[in-house]
Amino acid sequence: MSSAPTPQAVREIADGYAFTGPALDLGAVLLDGTAYPDAQVRIPLGVLNRHGLVAGATGTGKTKTLQLIAEQLSAQGVPVFLADIKGDVSGVAAPGTASERTTARAAEVGQQWAAQGRPAEFYALGGQGTGIPIRATVTSFGPLLLSKVLDLNETQESSLSLVFHYADGKGLELYDLKDLTAVIAFLASPEGKEELKTLGGLSAATAGVILRALTVLENEGAGQFFGEPEFDTAELLRTTPAGEGVVSVLELPAVQDRPRLFSTFLMWLLADLYQELPEVGDLDRPKLVFFFDEAHLLFKGASKAFLEAITQTVRLIRSKGIGIFFVTQTPRDVPSDVLAQLGNRVQHALRAFTPDDAKALKATVSTFPRSSYDLGTVLTSLGTGEAVVTVLSEEGAPTPVAATRLRAPQSLMGPIEAGALRAAVDGSPLTARYRDAVDRESAYEKLAARAPRPEAASTEPERSGPGARGTREADEPREARESRESREPREASGEKEGVGGLLGSLLSNPTVKSFARSAGRQLGQEISRSLFGTSKRRR
Repeated sequence: MSSAPTPQAVREIADGYAFTGPALDLGAVLLDGTAYPDAQVRIPLGVLNRHGLVAGATGTGKTKTLQLIAEQLSAQGVPVFLADIKGDVSGVAAPGTASERTTARAAEVGQQWAAQGRPAEFYALGGQGTGIPIRATVTSFGPLLLSKVLDLNETQESSLSLVFHYADGKGLELYDLKDLTAVIAFLASPEGKEELKTLGGLSAATAGVILRALTVLENEGAGQFFGEPEFDTAELLRTTPAGEGVVSVLELPAVQDRPRLFSTFLMWLLADLYQELPEVGDLDRPKLVFFFDEAHLLFKGASKAFLEAITQTVRLIRSKGIGIFFVTQTPRDVPSDVLAQLGNRVQHALRAFTPDDAKALKATVSTFPRSSYDLGTVLTSLGTGEAVVTVLSEEGAPTPVAATRLRAPQSLMGPIEAGALRAAVDGSPLTARYRDAVDRESAYEKLAARAPRPEAASTEPERSGPGARGTREADEPREARESRESREPREASGEKEGVGGLLGSLLSNPTVKSFARSAGRQLGQEISRSLFGTSKRRR
């Protein structure tokens, strides 16, 4: 702890963080390598729905910053969502371990450090991992998000939107990937195209591309992420009976080699929250703070429609009481329209080893308010656990830029033991609700039920001679003829029954057309969809 007098420049910075209401304590102002514990840097609780950015090079302490903020939010009754990319965030549930390093850091920044864990729930996408499975139905996921997962171009994305529109209108539920595959196969058939003419049509080539992309996704094992029971995002808003916010940790190590998939699933969680929550305006504390880790993966290669949907969601979800912190390496990873909405900034050290690094550094400096710091120098000289901070004041104005030595988390800085993680999951009341997948009747089963059956063919004795087939076809009932015509190509090729056989029959079966029309009359109107095309959950 410094015994030197506090410089005037430090006092002026500290005055900008002297909030009267509840706030999170980040650390002490840092000047010329010295931390001043009587000059505290804080974030007002009431401005956390104005969103934020935590950025910095690998190894600079971003994860510990998330942990520090999360445990303080939990203590003040605010639920938190954390994506655990590397598997080291689970320690938030266990008390930390005192050491010389934590004792020294606490003294430097004026922190009363005490080991303490926070209440936590652990989740895993599709059950790939130890946590409680998180699944989404395909219809809830929506066409824009699914297009991002499938890496479709804008034309293919528009075509997929038509498929969802059609399925919604005809009451063909898209719970899992095989449901979507069955509907696209039907619409790609000559008979199915008749159904889609009023919507602009679906080319056979585009349908083939989408079907191949779905097959690849299934082969990669991603099919288990889609289906039921669908995760209710209201689970992320829970507090304990004692009033502590629950920290929801989504473990991602098992799917970290599928960045497009998990980043899009994180966006689905936000889109679903936006759909389900009522407008509440600006609260004295947020309902949930959502940390979106590896944010650059969300924006990379995104279509114009997808980026517009992200921007609108970020802009509007604050009125639902949700705060979002994007976590990435540099502000350049976030589109300018989104970056402009992030009022709270914690920027860890950047490196300037290459010309590209130098450009990123210059761009980062330009995004901060004016200050007395030489930010280009400061940002390249910060140590681990130090950052440049500016947040919104209680009045909504930017605070002075403050180089900050951050506090140490009070929870365990590392993963909890595997046995403790398993016990936490097994003991959760949510495990029984979401553990086992359910396969209800949906589009696949409905279309399969209408597929022709061999016994429906004509049993008329075989005629011989020229023109015998034509005479027989003219005499047999229409339904029997249609059944025979759809069955013969499969019998000739020796095709087996199953998903492949079903799709083959769908592509050539005239009777499916009348079924789809009947389903539309019986099962109602199109599902209401949000900015991302996600559907409102039917409870």
